[in-house]
Amino acid sequence: MDFQLTEDQRDLRGGVRALLEGRYGRAALRASVDRGEGVDRGVDRGLWRELGEAGFFALRLPEEEGGTGLGLAEAVLVFEEAGRVLLPGPLVATHLAAGVVPGAARGTAVVTAFDLGGPFVAHLGGADAVLGMDGVPEGVPVRSVDPLTPLYRAAGPGAVPEALRDEGALLTAALQLGSALRTTELAVRYAKEREQFGQPVGAFQAVKHLCAGMLVRGEVARTAVYAAAVTGAPGEIAGAKLLADEAAVRNARDCLQVHGGMGFTWEADVHLHLKRAWVRAEQWRTAAQAEEVLAAELLAGSA
Repeated sequence: MDFQLTEDQRDLRGGVRALLEGRYGRAALRASVDRGEGVDRGVDRGLWRELGEAGFFALRLPEEEGGTGLGLAEAVLVFEEAGRVLLPGPLVATHLAAGVVPGAARGTAVVTAFDLGGPFVAHLGGADAVLGMDGVPEGVPVRSVDPLTPLYRAAGPGAVPEALRDEGALLTAALQLGSALRTTELAVRYAKEREQFGQPVGAFQAVKHLCAGMLVRGEVARTAVYAAAVTGAPGEIAGAKLLADEAAVRNARDCLQVHGGMGFTWEADVHLHLKRAWVRAEQWRTAAQAEEVLAAELLAGSA
């Protein structure tokens, strides 16, 4: 059985990477952070529409409904690229709302979801709809660790539609995977460029071990996420979310360590990956929830 990407899938990934690097590269990321620190300025509607026009949200809709008729495996590749550049906004919820909420597929509507558990919801202030709800509830802003993920305590109950929880968890895992792979690249590049005692810091064994560990975590997570995208099995998705969350958080921490004192500064991008990874680890399916899914499958299999 061949699990290599097809030529079409490689072209899709390359096209999305080129689009995002051109439209939301590092300069755009830093500008977003500088504009949005401590303030919810809403989703960049122009960027959202461009994503819609590029088929980001309608990717899995049938062609007769204006989509491209692709599958979950292709969606994972697209979301992985979005995770690499820390693309902000309720990407998963809007993607899942395509074909359900008017305007979501084309990027003319911003859709969020109660994917954080309890009364908390991200990007509520700039949303046109909440997945699985009629209307948008009132919300009170609360402090968010991630400057580009504004959080709200919503007035009234809300929950993620159970039928979409697995897909949401997998797409979030793909975002985490992209971030984990990107921080590995950042760490390796810095280790090659930064010199101490007359040689690159990457020549020191401790730094080599950190980078090697990051690579292993990223590749293990990639395998799990890609496999879950093929099978669509709840247990596979739960495992992929666990591994991708761990890879994103731990790789960001190790990347910060490789950068040394520079890694702790606001100017470095490392802290942005770590903060986003912390938030995503609580979205759609937490570690505890994923472990419960896996435990239930193991018990069912042993019965």
